[in-house]
Amino acid sequence: QVQLVESGGGLVQPGGSLRLSCAASGDTLDYYAIGWFRQAPGKQREGVSCISSRDGTTYYINSVEGRFTISRDKNTAYLQMNSLKPEDTAEYFCAVIAQWKITTLQTWCIVGESDYWGQGTQVTVSS
Repeated sequence: QVQLVESGGGLVQPGGSLRLSCAASGDTLDYYAIGWFRQAPGKQREGVSCISSRDGTTYYINSVEGRFTISRDKNTAYLQMNSLKPEDTAEYFCAVIAQWKITTLQTWCIVGESDYWGQGTQVTVSS
């Protein structure tokens, strides 16, 4: 079992930066792919960025490519968010799935079916 706790959200002005963290307990993340997902009011949940467990492969949704960076260590995943825009406002969740369960990282990141989810952290980008 894995318990996930997100942190680092908050209120930031357009163009600003935030660094989200996803801390795991109960099990190592060595064999899990990790993803960041977000949901804004009135919109469907979408995958933002994901990273594989072994080879470091990453995926980014087009709207954040070049602005966000996903990374990981043994028990924590991060999402560095730069040049934030109002449309980035959403509740952000981290999730993990056993790497062997997925065929491609992109497909999982889009669909979002996961083994474990965190509770979410709010990101608000506003002037």
